Amino acid sequence: MRKQYLHLLAYPCDRCAGPIVAGSLAVRENEISKETDIRQTGAICLSCGHRPNNASEPARLVHFSPVEWGSVSLIEASHLRTAYVEALSRAELR
Repeated sequence: MRKQYLHLLAYPCDRCAGPIVAGSLAVRENEISKETDIRQTGAICLSCGHRPNNASEPARLVHFSPVEWGSVSLIEASHLRTAYVEALSRAELR
């Protein structure tokens, strides 16, 4: 069964040194297969709202273990886009 996995990482913000959280979603066809269909979800500083394109200091990245994020058939792309746009809108209001 195809499953989707959420990957998160954190690193310090260049502007305020607060935590930037970035994520991606990937699909596995089965338990032992390599992940495919990897999609970046973006990054945002939780303190100041800065949205960097990439980490400036890769040595300071903190990777969290991937988490199963439901079956691919249960999570449609349109729902992911809607949730992402809503999250961006909330962040811009701050």
